[in-house]
Amino acid sequence: MSAINTHNLHIEKASTSKIKDVDFKNLTFGNTFTDHMFLCDFVDGEWQQPKIVPYQAMQMEPSARVFHYGQAVFEGMKAYKDENGDVFLFRPDQNFERINKSCARLAMPEFPREYFFEGLTTLLNLDKDWIQTGVGNSLYVRPFAIATEPVISAAPSRTYRFMIICSPVSPYYKGKVRVLIAEHFSRSADGGVGYAKAAGNYAAQFYPTNLAQQKGFQQVIWTDSNTHTLLEEAGTMNVFFRIKDTLITAPTSDRILDGVTRKSVIQIAKDNGIAVDVRPIKVSEIVEASENGTLKEIFGAGTAAVISEISAFEYRDKVHELEDLGSQSYAAQLKQKMLHIQHNLAEDKHGWRYQVL
Repeated sequence: MSAINTHNLHIEKASTSKIKDVDFKNLTFGNTFTDHMFLCDFVDGEWQQPKIVPYQAMQMEPSARVFHYGQAVFEGMKAYKDENGDVFLFRPDQNFERINKSCARLAMPEFPREYFFEGLTTLLNLDKDWIQTGVGNSLYVRPFAIATEPVISAAPSRTYRFMIICSPVSPYYKGKVRVLIAEHFSRSADGGVGYAKAAGNYAAQFYPTNLAQQKGFQQVIWTDSNTHTLLEEAGTMNVFFRIKDTLITAPTSDRILDGVTRKSVIQIAKDNGIAVDVRPIKVSEIVEASENGTLKEIFGAGTAAVISEISAFEYRDKVHELEDLGSQSYAAQLKQKMLHIQHNLAEDKHGWRYQVL
């Protein structure tokens, strides 16, 4: 291992790479990790010198507050490599702003911008060979922060660790998914942490999602906690509905995540002359549109899947099948345009690409 010190960053390089053992054509999402990881500890009210070290297990005390009170937030990002070997991130400023927003909601210290971007770009430079070319291939980047103080009293931690790990990935969902509209369970509530990428939000989804999977559905479309009449998100993604030729999606709120992919889909749709309506959506409206033939498609949007088409939904024990529009679907068209921007195959008129190397 060799050590390098930059202005802010201490680097220990792995002595050997694991990349030769990886079959990039048969990746399971999130199971394989690159050679290095970034970490920075918060102690005595200050962030310490950030480090990049070989990917490795961590030793933590069982009394660390993250295990007991759930102070944990994360982000999902991707790095892309074009055919020239140039590497890009997609709107990383949005992820940086959102993880700090999540930290603030969970009474965790916000992370410095210069540490975040220096750590991110240096890490990607070290592990650039793990980023595969080709549309659909990418390096999934997971920044996260956890409470580390070994105390089990119910109070915010006084120590934290911020980390970034990376995993090479291919497409998240292969094919369309079937979803169940929730009638009892909710993803989040007014005044809660739904707008934050808090780890507990996702843990709470597993049980109702398991119940849906037992019925033959892959995901749940969540409804509001007050009345269960408003459609909000689909699984871990924001959700879009196409009625006639208009795309409809729910507005962000303290219940709904301000998704980077969501914002990008809305802008790309507008750029291509597709009408977009951001407003509350009632379950009854979607059921009626399905029954009268005006509901053309539903799809989810998120970092991992980019865009995931939905082939059917169930509500109150009735299954509604959606027509397969193929390449004519808005989902297919918008996904291709998004991927082409991310992979440097199309004009980036909004300046979303962030070149790393």
